[in-house]
Amino acid sequence: MTGTMTFNELECTDGSRIGVAALDNPAALNALTLPMLKQLSTQLADWESDSNIACVFLHSEHSKAFCAGGDVRAMYHAMLEAESHKQAGESGASPEAFLTEYFSVEYRCDYQIHQYKKPLIVWGEGIVMGGGIGLYMGASHRVVTPTSILAMPEITIGLYPDVGGTWFLNQLPAGIGLFLGLTGARVNASDALDLKMADYILLAEHKQAVLSGLQAIDWQQVGDSGKAVTNCLSQLAESAKSAWPPSQMIPYFPQIQAASVGRDLSEICQQIQSIDGLGTWLETAKSTLKQGSPVTAHICYRQMTSYKALSLADCFRLELGLSVRCGMLGEFQEGVRARLIDKCGEPKWIFPTVSAVDSSVIDDLFAPMWSEDDHPLRDLGKE
Repeated sequence: MTGTMTFNELECTDGSRIGVAALDNPAALNALTLPMLKQLSTQLADWESDSNIACVFLHSEHSKAFCAGGDVRAMYHAMLEAESHKQAGESGASPEAFLTEYFSVEYRCDYQIHQYKKPLIVWGEGIVMGGGIGLYMGASHRVVTPTSILAMPEITIGLYPDVGGTWFLNQLPAGIGLFLGLTGARVNASDALDLKMADYILLAEHKQAVLSGLQAIDWQQVGDSGKAVTNCLSQLAESAKSAWPPSQMIPYFPQIQAASVGRDLSEICQQIQSIDGLGTWLETAKSTLKQGSPVTAHICYRQMTSYKALSLADCFRLELGLSVRCGMLGEFQEGVRARLIDKCGEPKWIFPTVSAVDSSVIDDLFAPMWSEDDHPLRDLGKE
């Protein structure tokens, strides 16, 4: 898969500059390749240390998607190649090594955004899913447009809500994070604002006005650069209110919260299927849960029930081992094959139902891969 990042700097009236980063992989809806993640992380670090850079603006040049997720096709081919070598009795590149490198770089970049010391605006127009959510959620100023769709749909491919999902889904109102992880439900702009997953709804045509507004700020004189960005965005947000899409999730909010509490995962899944209501949004959520990976459902349930108290850095450390183990298990590989490679839409999951999943398999996925001193992300949060 090809794909790159493009960077440029905009001059401000006071001599400061705005760092502008654009995802550029339109053929794959800006899926994040390993080189893209490395480029972005390096540039963000450079801009953070450059006293002339006032703030950073991260976006896509393509309106259909900010970012649809990580480069799961590359992961699939790495796993497939390793399996082929193994069957032929040959040595070859370890899929574990590739997965460890990819997820380490991705999670470091996500954490970097969460901890960024300058205002960082993410323009989340169009599709914002999976790895795109990872880039989006940590930004100081998160923008959606009326057509934006946010989701963590990993249950459809046998992964799980990663990129910090263990942390940010647990920050949502009770039960909502679990529901989103189990169903991969799509969150539109209005619901994202209500759930505080987004900070502003702006019109697509406001993008240039935002950049011009940022350039007009006298950064040398403002005491609080974050507040200056907030003022810039808030002025435009008022004029976008008439274009807000109707809420899809909020009408079902009490039912979703009630359904997401139960004695075990099987009961919760049954309760979600029993939520009363008509409409494509709810039916799609139910269908995704029914057809999704039972292993993913169990991972998500444990994320939302056993790891609520973890720090952000510890969540990324947990997820790194979990993601690599998911890649080695085969469920993730099968999901990508069925949904994205062969596109048959009928993955053959390891277990047929949620109730059939062997809990020891989930225990093994959550088991630490490295000692504390050897963990590839051991330094996160230790700055």
